[in-house]
Amino acid sequence: MVFGQVVIGPPGSGKTTYCNGMSQFLQLVGRKVAVINLDPANDSLPYDCAINIEDLIKLEDVMAEHSLGPNGGLVYCMDFLEKNIDWLEAKLKPLLKDHYLLFDFPGQVELFFLHENAKKVIMRLVKKLDLRLTAVHLIDAHLCSDPGKYISALLLSLSTMLHMELPHVNVLSKIDLIESYGKLAFNLDFYTDAHDLSYLQHHLDQDPRSAKYRKLTKELCEVIENFGLVDFTTLDIQDKVSVGNLVKLIDKTNGYIFAGIDSSAVEFSKIAVSPVDWDYYRVAAVQEKYIKDDEVFDDEIITSPPPSSIAERDLQKDER
Repeated sequence: MVFGQVVIGPPGSGKTTYCNGMSQFLQLVGRKVAVINLDPANDSLPYDCAINIEDLIKLEDVMAEHSLGPNGGLVYCMDFLEKNIDWLEAKLKPLLKDHYLLFDFPGQVELFFLHENAKKVIMRLVKKLDLRLTAVHLIDAHLCSDPGKYISALLLSLSTMLHMELPHVNVLSKIDLIESYGKLAFNLDFYTDAHDLSYLQHHLDQDPRSAKYRKLTKELCEVIENFGLVDFTTLDIQDKVSVGNLVKLIDKTNGYIFAGIDSSAVEFSKIAVSPVDWDYYRVAAVQEKYIKDDEVFDDEIITSPPPSSIAERDLQKDER
């Protein structure tokens, strides 16, 4: 079995930087890694790629020949790749024996929740080459500082999960810059767990542009909560502990952690269960490291930020 990651996310979310940093980390822990660049708009790669889509088709040529813009050109390139999937399969086959695969896809988000081409390419590789892939969906962490953008990110993550039909990990990337565009209204676990989104409504009402869409926003939040699929882990690609924690999670989702194990169901269960301190390293430790504490001490009265745990939020809601 061959394992790997499908790296996707909006433009600027750090996909190429992620592939570069992740490939270096995996090589340091003893894995042979092959990075496959399937983004024809990515002409300055910081990593050595084993396969480059520009050897098959170039975005600039498509735009010039067919009078298309960048968005239409990328859709055309994915369609062309689907029709020439044999080229990609032939390039991949020499790597299947001993490589871990990282697929760097374009940042055109509609390719992963609207169009079928990218999904068909991935599904063909999964079935034909027996790949075990996890979709790693990167979202820029600073979107949490804007309630409207955060809800948009949740909707994008949910739509992508439903469309791609792969094991899926949503990641708040650039977590070290999370407050670079403003303070967070809630503790970090509110944004990683994505529960009880009604608490965002007050903050949305402060913005005249968002207030007039109050009912629509409320309905969208209910859709996200009713599915109950979206949550996030965090990542600072320059922090080896952060990258290591993410690798552990991905290894469970694509089955890498179980490879080569010949044991009982009990032993598999022990490996699959999350460690007791997982939530601490996923959220609390990250908050302590990257987010300033705003608690104010005045005459022994503590003014705390909004409740950080789901239980506390539910308790306050019941009291009201």
